Amino acid sequence: MTNYRLTLAYEGTRYRGWQRQGNTSGSIEEKVGSTLSRILGEDIELHGSGRTDAGVHARAQQASFKTASEMSAEEILSALRQYLPEDIGALSLQEADMRFHARLSAKEKTYVYRIWNSETPCVFRRRWVWVLPDRLDIAAMESAAAQLCGKHDFSSFRTGKSNKSAVRTVTAIELERRDKELWLRFTGDGFLYNMVRILTGTLVEVGQGKRSAGSMGAILEAKNRTAAGITAPPQGLTLWEVRY
Repeated sequence: MTNYRLTLAYEGTRYRGWQRQGNTSGSIEEKVGSTLSRILGEDIELHGSGRTDAGVHARAQQASFKTASEMSAEEILSALRQYLPEDIGALSLQEADMRFHARLSAKEKTYVYRIWNSETPCVFRRRWVWVLPDRLDIAAMESAAAQLCGKHDFSSFRTGKSNKSAVRTVTAIELERRDKELWLRFTGDGFLYNMVRILTGTLVEVGQGKRSAGSMGAILEAKNRTAAGITAPPQGLTLWEVRY
């Protein structure tokens, strides 16, 4: 038995997200897992480093799986590249320690959210950005972002109810102008369902003057989704990096 670590890149536009949805097709996990099962001739249980929502992209999603096949990593990778669709790329495949698990072993993740912040029409990047021509107060957004860094209960920044702890540590939120785009880079030990998109939506509302930069503490203390801002659309979000 061999344990493998697989690095994937994908455009999430036409998929239901990473996680397999029962018997429903259309997830990244289902597509990659079924392709591996066909290549290796056995049922493969694929574990991703984390879920990405429908329409969200990944630059370097990490996954792990175990197989009894005697095919080499090079042979498996070559077959994956042959059979996966053009919007899912197998970047690398390497043997890992048997205890390695793409999700459980992860220490830190970085997501990037891209906003097309210009009145110029966005033609070629529209599937990768949130088109938002409004003038944004970047200094106010940076002030608010600083207050969201650290170890907090992020219940106000997640969708749905869960018995699992909402405490996470966000180590950095960085804003960067890139020509007509504004990039928001989020790094932390883990993120709740829709958390990055809600953080983005809340910071954008600060930039629009719809809420004050100093209100972040009150939002965190509320521990209620209604206290935070909108959920930014999925296409602007990319899973950028996973660290172990």
